[in-house]
This record gives sequence, structure tokens and C-alpha cells, in this order.
Amino acid sequence: MTEKKENRIIVSVLGVDRVGIIAAITAILAKAEANILDISQTIMQGQIFTMIMVVDMSGAAVSFDTLRKDLTDKGQELGVQIMAQHEDVFKFMHRI
Repeated sequence: MTEKKENRIIVSVLGVDRVGIIAAITAILAKAEANILDISQTIMQGQIFTMIMVVDMSGAAVSFDTLRKDLTDKGQELGVQIMAQHEDVFKFMHRI
């Protein structure tokens, strides 16, 4: 029995807090059949929304590029910045 290798991405969100940000982003991930492995979100100083998610795309119904575009488009609609990166790229960019 061969185990599927995880294809993980990091999704980060930054912007002014408003109703529906988490719902909109998780709806896109659910439609893409991407699995949220971990999520952390914070409201800083009562108005700055930040969220980071680790997402497994190994069973996703869409490509990474398609998902990234869908998330970016939704971010523009919501007035927040959404970035999606492969986990390896994220780790490389943020190493000490």
C-alpha cells in the first residue's frame, strides 16, 4: 500500500478585519478539495486581520496555480492580501 505524499502550501492573509473573510477563503479551499491541516488567525489592535493556514493539496481537484489565482481574486474582492506559496518556498524564504 503506497501512502500519498502531502503537497502542502502556506496561505497567508493580511488586511483590515471584516465579516466573512474566513468563510470566503475556506469556501474556495473546500470547493478545490484542499484540506486545511492547521490554521491560526489573529485580530491585531482590534482591526488588522492576519491568518496563516497550512493546506494539503495532495487530493485537490485543481492545480496550485488555479487555486492561487482564485484566492488572489477573492482577496481583491474582500480588500485583503492573500498569498499562497508551496511550503518549501515558504520555509526557504523565512529561514533564519
